[in-house]
Amino acid sequence: MSRLLHRDGAPPVPASELFVTSADGSRIHVEVYGPEDAPAVVLAHGWTCNTHFWAAQIRDLAADHRVIAYDQRGHGLTPEPGPGGYSVDALADDLEAVLAATLAPGRKAVLAGHSMGGMTLMAAARRPGLREHAAAVLLCSTGSGRLTAEATVVPLRPSAFRTRLTTAILGAKAPLGPVNPVSKRILKYATMGAGSAPGRVDTCARIVHACPRRARVGWGRVLAELEVTAEVRELRVPTAVIAGTDDRLTPPVHARAIAAALPVGLGLTELAGAGHMTPVEAPEAVTAKLRELTTRYVATVKATEATEAATSEKEDVA
Repeated sequence: MSRLLHRDGAPPVPASELFVTSADGSRIHVEVYGPEDAPAVVLAHGWTCNTHFWAAQIRDLAADHRVIAYDQRGHGLTPEPGPGGYSVDALADDLEAVLAATLAPGRKAVLAGHSMGGMTLMAAARRPGLREHAAAVLLCSTGSGRLTAEATVVPLRPSAFRTRLTTAILGAKAPLGPVNPVSKRILKYATMGAGSAPGRVDTCARIVHACPRRARVGWGRVLAELEVTAEVRELRVPTAVIAGTDDRLTPPVHARAIAAALPVGLGLTELAGAGHMTPVEAPEAVTAKLRELTTRYVATVKATEATEAATSEKEDVA
């Protein structure tokens, strides 16, 4: 397995690490940060990334939040799945396993997903585990379907030919090679805004290039066929959406459609000049939205326990 080991972009040392077992027996690597009784946030990264993608959010939130981040199948320290292990159902299974292992029964958290992580949350919208634990959701730079038809990575007018080329790129088996000036320019064009700082481009390049090729290809093929539009309407918790105006992989048309379809939508924030990698490109905006959601929708464990105790005392007196 490959893993990003880049000190400048790394999150702090986790309070604990564990592997949880998903429905098909896959082992999912999880990192836990921050005080046990603080408001909880669960972070699901996107295609070709790993937990280090959330480093800025983890560094900021871990001081006063319980932050749970996990590696998707085949990414970071989570092993590649076996035959049949690449599917949106598997993503939802893994999320449910992480929630069950890291949150006490009934404990609520803000769930945030970037790109494929957002698709994971949408795919799990009907799942009991999500409905039990989700107080609110943040969807960053994601889409629910027609990903290859809407992507503008290939600089051609919309057409069946452009869609086929985009599909081929998502499933390409060619190795990405080393991180160098050329590969960083390519990655910046495809995934980030033109004004992205060099350090942030370097961070994203090292994360993406660390993803094993089989996982990149396997999930790329799943994304090419992704369709979870119906599940968006089942995401029945307060949900905010963030998108970069210059996102070529999941252009804002996706975010606008999702925001319009959400049963309990909290609106769409479009970040001017940002590309697809919003948590890295605009970390302050993403972190601020997470803090806003936890403040509004998640009580601390101590506060919840105090409320339950007070309620129990009143019932005893009655």
